[in-house]
Amino acid sequence: MPVIRHGFLAILALVLLCAGAAAQKGAPTPPWPQPDPSKLAAGPWKDAVLYGRKLIVETPTVLGPEAPNKVLRYAGNNLSCQSCHLQAGTQQFALPLIAAFAVYPAYMGREDEVRTLEDRINGCFERSMNGRAMPADSKEMKAMVAYLEFIGDGIPVGSSPKGRGTPALPLLARAADPKRGSAVYQKTCATCHQANGLGQRVGVKGDAKGYVTPPLWGPDSFNDGAGMHRLMAAAAFVHANMPFGTTFKSPALSNEDAWDVAAYINSQPRPKRAHLERDYPNRSRKPIDAPFPPFADTFPLAQHALGPYQAMQDAKAR
Repeated sequence: MPVIRHGFLAILALVLLCAGAAAQKGAPTPPWPQPDPSKLAAGPWKDAVLYGRKLIVETPTVLGPEAPNKVLRYAGNNLSCQSCHLQAGTQQFALPLIAAFAVYPAYMGREDEVRTLEDRINGCFERSMNGRAMPADSKEMKAMVAYLEFIGDGIPVGSSPKGRGTPALPLLARAADPKRGSAVYQKTCATCHQANGLGQRVGVKGDAKGYVTPPLWGPDSFNDGAGMHRLMAAAAFVHANMPFGTTFKSPALSNEDAWDVAAYINSQPRPKRAHLERDYPNRSRKPIDAPFPPFADTFPLAQHALGPYQAMQDAKAR
């Protein structure tokens, strides 16, 4: 009798294990978060979260180079954080800030060290915003962190929900072509970002109101140390999100057009960041599309900037 009982229990355990695995495999993806800070109860927490959201959406008004309070002019251009992190950092596969609070502190190869969320925010201010770091204990930094904590509420520490970053874009078998990308830009992008790439302001220069559509190059754009100046990052973002209103579910551009137009944009003049050679001190951690030396491999600078990347990717994986 004990043998029969033990055999039955073993079979039952196996059945339950398989059923659990099947249920897990077929489990639907959790819905993408839709945080709404306006629903928070009135009080200091809501005030901080809403101020943090304002800093993400209206960055130049408070923190830009034309902001009324000169002490708070941490950004060196008139972009807003949501120029790259769309819909106040909440749009899926549009470099969302959702889960940022859950994943930092984290190791970053660019500095070859563990960085805090405040460090990461300041990295954006120094590169994408072409400005300077904010004090970690400032009201503004605390508000931005509060907003990121709010929109990441419920996401387990260390987890990264599907929809962070941008969808991977298949590699081209050739180098990206800025000349071909110029034609794509004039046809698809120039209406909003202007033929000269300098964007459309909300008002006039000096009013601290920023842009309706941001500049993609020129003196008021991100500098050459920003993540968006890497071709693989830029092409993936463009393919999933541009023209504005596009989503990853229905891209407007072909893969090839996204690569080429991103190459064209990143071939244009923009502010220079000093000492880029100090980035990625562990050269083996350097992304293959980082367009500045030194490199750990022997591939030429032009290939790092424009590809083709498959051979580089294969060599790095070995």
